[in-house]
Amino acid sequence: MSDTAHAAQIERAELLVEMLPYISRWRGKVVVIKFGGNAMVDTTLTDGFAADMVLLRQIGLAPVVVHGGGPQIGDLMARLGKTSEFRDGLRVTDAETLDIARMVLVGKVNRDIVGAINVHGPMAVGISGEDGRVITATARNPDLGFVGEVTDVNTDLLERLLAEGLIPVISTIGADAKGQAYNINSDTVAGAVAEALEAEKVVYLTDVAGLLEDIDQPDSLIRRTTAGSLAARMASGKIVGGMIPKIEACISAVRNGVNSAHLLDGRVPHVVLVELFTDAGVGTMITDDRPTERFTAI
Repeated sequence: MSDTAHAAQIERAELLVEMLPYISRWRGKVVVIKFGGNAMVDTTLTDGFAADMVLLRQIGLAPVVVHGGGPQIGDLMARLGKTSEFRDGLRVTDAETLDIARMVLVGKVNRDIVGAINVHGPMAVGISGEDGRVITATARNPDLGFVGEVTDVNTDLLERLLAEGLIPVISTIGADAKGQAYNINSDTVAGAVAEALEAEKVVYLTDVAGLLEDIDQPDSLIRRTTAGSLAARMASGKIVGGMIPKIEACISAVRNGVNSAHLLDGRVPHVVLVELFTDAGVGTMITDDRPTERFTAI
């Protein structure tokens, strides 16, 4: 064995040792992961993500995947001659666009992700937010059409799947009490699911390195921040476009029981494993900055 090969083996062994305390810390914990962006349309990245989800499940974590499908919806709309309109990062959704979103998210993207995961281990089960009334929704804004706001997450089905050692893969179509379907932003759903499951973490895979101090400066990554700081940045107009629903979801999640939220670059192979199981970490980590309430018995 060459010196180079021997050094590489030692480096791998050291990495495994570095991972061990994190594996012990996160064992049994729920981690909600929003999968989307370029990572979803790059088959190599998708395959790596799928293998990572099986690994998480096998070492004792409980991953829940929430996926988007914006590019795929946009592609089909373009082929059908429809133009996408966005307001504050949300797609305006008329009845025809809703049908397209349901077909793409439930019938295509969800099945592709489930199939990719199950290649590495028969663990993934695809569901829509309409299944088992997992996601109850209402109209977010009449001007947006059938864009939904999550009003309730029923965790019964998700908890049964997790108890069986399975990986729920959720497409973000919800419905109201009368059965009217809504297309819901996947970032919003991921945060709401994380809150309902009392997840340890919610992780967002994005097309950038994380939250940037200056969007035009890729090296201006903010590695750690708080919900209060992000709320102030939103109020000042420093967060715009598609980042708005992500940041809103992160703030809500960490203020409602989720230990931390993470914005990671989904274009980096195995980025979820690097964030969860190494000392270095990557991307932006968000925590709550409010003091923990303490109660004194009388």
